[in-house]
Amino acid sequence: MIDYAQARRMMVDCQLRTFDVNDNSVLDAFDTVARETFVPKGREPFAYIDQTLQIGGAGAEARCMPAPMVLARMIQALRIRPGVAALDVASGYGYAAAIMAQLGAKVTALESVPDLAAAARAQLGSAAEVIEGPIESGAPKQAPFDAILINGRVEVRPQALLEQLKDDGRLVCVMGPHRNAKVTVFVRAGDAFGGRPLFDASLPGLDAFAAEAGFAF
Repeated sequence: MIDYAQARRMMVDCQLRTFDVNDNSVLDAFDTVARETFVPKGREPFAYIDQTLQIGGAGAEARCMPAPMVLARMIQALRIRPGVAALDVASGYGYAAAIMAQLGAKVTALESVPDLAAAARAQLGSAAEVIEGPIESGAPKQAPFDAILINGRVEVRPQALLEQLKDDGRLVCVMGPHRNAKVTVFVRAGDAFGGRPLFDASLPGLDAFAAEAGFAF
């Protein structure tokens, strides 16, 4: 029988700390939230592997849980502090939303797949507001946000989501074609959005943010 508390500790010590995750509040959040409860039934033993985990949906609406070290550095780059408003896009079962809530954020989780939205709502309870709708549209009624996380790879700039940031707000995503994608952080300054790549990473692409045929990235 797997000792999931020990698996979490090993994840933090052997995956996160060795991958430049050095914010103690982020490390504590990953050590606290039970990752195995945010995966499909029967896949709990795979929750702590250092790989991307497919968790549901199909085709255009396939969803994944980023590898722990990738997700931790993405969340670290958001600089979440207690009281900030955060949006978790393509939230799946709500793991990233739970982490951000553990950090003290007021979290909105956005999912377009009805079954996943329902599962996230049941799993998160009062920790986050779960809304169902097109992920490319964001959550304009709940905006503006201090922090936005996209769980999946985007090929085009997520402009509608960027416009839902507060001034000095941050959006973090994996951006680019599959083999050349990078975790990228965008910061809003007035009506301008500056983007900066942080490190190489790849996730399954989100069709809602796919480049049109003939588009040159």
